[in-house]
Amino acid sequence: MAEERMLMPGESRLSIGRILVYGALALVCLYYLMPLYVMITTSLKSLDEIRAGNLLALPQAVTFEPWAKAWQSACTGVQCGGMKGFFWNSVSFVVPAVLISTTIGAFNGYVLTMWRFRGSDTLFLLLMLGCFIPFQVVLLPMARTLGLLGLASSTAGLVLVHVVYGLCFTTLFFRNYYVSIPEELAKAARIDGAGFVRIFLRIILPLSGPIIVVSIIWQFTQIWNDFLFGVVFSAGEKQPITVALNNLVNTSTGVKEYNVNMAAAIIAALPTLFVYVVAGKYFVRGLTAGSVKG
Repeated sequence: MAEERMLMPGESRLSIGRILVYGALALVCLYYLMPLYVMITTSLKSLDEIRAGNLLALPQAVTFEPWAKAWQSACTGVQCGGMKGFFWNSVSFVVPAVLISTTIGAFNGYVLTMWRFRGSDTLFLLLMLGCFIPFQVVLLPMARTLGLLGLASSTAGLVLVHVVYGLCFTTLFFRNYYVSIPEELAKAARIDGAGFVRIFLRIILPLSGPIIVVSIIWQFTQIWNDFLFGVVFSAGEKQPITVALNNLVNTSTGVKEYNVNMAAAIIAALPTLFVYVVAGKYFVRGLTAGSVKG
């Protein structure tokens, strides 16, 4: 660890270069936080205040009515039930899709690292290529598959779509993390009589905490914020919150309620904000612990 340089007499830590760096960082932070500030302040104003006031001004009289309306009674197209039902729709398929894709990705990474077989490198290469396939390319095959399985426009169908598309990423994360684990651990366990599944559950999985967090955060963010799969593979009251937010903002009937739109947008973004605020540091630790190796 490098020792901090001692300051000479009369020398200040606040040099011109450091002031410029801090100033640039402050401007960047301001630039990225300004939209969030506008969204929050607008969602707490009445419509009359929005029309008469400044966009950047703080609310003169804070009101939570736009939040209540966005949650309970805002119109998304022809439905006026608010964002509540669509929020829980997203929860109902995001949670199982994240858990299933992470579990299978961990198992795939274990097999491709510790139990190599003929063609395993080729299979891993193909899985890596799957990470770069655009969403639009898989729409038609996915629609055909869901139709054959009888899962079209259902929550189970959305879970299947996100699991299939996310497996490439989760397998890549776990495989590259397991490369840093000595194979001698698995070999020693085999000598002691442990089997394929037991080695995974009792030895490999307990060492996978950092990369499990990375996989969960990545998958949760990707699936929760997805719009394309949601609008294509769901319909009516089963649509996710991103599709409902689009319908709410683009509703052309009635008065344009910017405060309600802003409140709805924040409600849609709250879960991912919460995940990053609570577990963001673990995401960075997990990446530096091995997910970018190999």
